Amino acid sequence: MARWDVCLSADELNEVLSAAFPTGGRKLDLVREVSAGRVKLVRAFEPAMLRPGGTIAGPVLMNLADAAAYVLVMAHVGAELMAMTSSLTMHFLRPAKPGELHVDGELLSLGRRSAVCDVRIWTESPDRLAAQATVTYARAAAA
Repeated sequence: MARWDVCLSADELNEVLSAAFPTGGRKLDLVREVSAGRVKLVRAFEPAMLRPGGTIAGPVLMNLADAAAYVLVMAHVGAELMAMTSSLTMHFLRPAKPGELHVDGELLSLGRRSAVCDVRIWTESPDRLAAQATVTYARAAAA
């Protein structure tokens, strides 16, 4: 198993996100925990996330998977803001019930040109995943 060093803490990542993606004065506070090869995010529930039928919409889950991979890469290489998604494969496993969204991201591969991440999302329990994604990021700033 590969070993990666953490470059940015959860607080530092939240600051980078807030500066890079202005939210009208509201601080982004998604990243809760960073460790070697892993990140944990939590997104508060908002009624606007719901789709007809009362479950959380797929695009919300895809956005969180992408955000998790983005911060996972930055946590291990620094504030590389120009990294961009090159692939996102999403598996919707069960409807995500309304509630706080929990996201676990794991770094599978980190190279000079790309990074591959596994992302798992749930609302009820980590044993009842709502979605799983494999996300690849192109490292635009890599030399």
